Amino acid sequence: MKLEELSGGDYRMVEEVLANYQQEENGMDAIKQRIASFETYYPPLTAKEDLELFWEETLREFADKPLNATTAREDTPLALADVYKVTYEGFDDTPIHGWYMLPKQIAGARVPCVIAFHGYHGSKGYPEQYSQWLLMGYGVFAIDIRGQVGETGNRLPSEFGMVSGWVSQGILDKRHSYYLAAVIDCLKAVDWVSGRDEIDPAHIYLEGSSQGGGLVLLTAALSDKPALAVANVPNMCHIDFGMLNSTGSLTELSNLSTVFPDKLEAIMDTVSYFDVMNLAEKIQIPVMISVGLKDTICMPETVYAAYNRINSKKEIHPYPFMGHTNIAYHNRLAMRFMESYRLEHTAK
Repeated sequence: MKLEELSGGDYRMVEEVLANYQQEENGMDAIKQRIASFETYYPPLTAKEDLELFWEETLREFADKPLNATTAREDTPLALADVYKVTYEGFDDTPIHGWYMLPKQIAGARVPCVIAFHGYHGSKGYPEQYSQWLLMGYGVFAIDIRGQVGETGNRLPSEFGMVSGWVSQGILDKRHSYYLAAVIDCLKAVDWVSGRDEIDPAHIYLEGSSQGGGLVLLTAALSDKPALAVANVPNMCHIDFGMLNSTGSLTELSNLSTVFPDKLEAIMDTVSYFDVMNLAEKIQIPVMISVGLKDTICMPETVYAAYNRINSKKEIHPYPFMGHTNIAYHNRLAMRFMESYRLEHTAK
């Protein structure tokens, strides 16, 4: 029906709605308009019919897999912290390396713990990097993501060629993919922390940026042990859009499909099982997310596509002129986000 074909009453109602919309739009600058467009961005989900079944079977398969963990005291410059080098097994028998750090505390006290996942091409780094959490009285467990620039190797077999990097390893089969191995490694890190006597199991917090942010959200969706999640400029969201437009790790998948166009369907099938957008509704805990409107790696379209589908308590902080980074201002917000939760949920 054309606008001029409406009856008088209907026509006036439509005119009023359009006028109100125009008035609201006129009151918004370009920055606010762009953010508003993201807030209503709901691209179609790419989930397959067996998404739920796949994760039910996978989580059941790994639930009782032994961690085979080792712990050794480490000397560091941190006089007010006890630091340990930890290894454990996640997806396979690859020893995943991590730093486990505790603030000097009263014997018998249980503390919150931040589990930290790093960005792509990164590592767990050095214990001193996590001093802010220790100064807050929190424990920290920071792990390497397998095969990247840390102490952790990668015993995942490769049945097909890869592009430089890691995410294309095993990408033709979701059950043997690098994505699955990395996610299970992160879930097992949560299991390890939750079994520590000195950690308060009601205060396990997830934190990470970029790749780490995506793994934070996937872990929050698939484990009932974390209490909250902080995901800075998260990757692994709206992956189909990212493959078309991102300048980050997803170019490895688009490059592989350029060499092997006949493998694109299999690649898209695999990534759909690890797309935060498809699993966002499973997140039940408070979430804080940051997004840079000038980010060409984890683009705002991808971040909002996942964020908008999270139904739990959540907040997103868009930074109009920020690229792919985590600014000090937002880091302070994340610290306050965790501490506010701790205070609110700690018995008096």
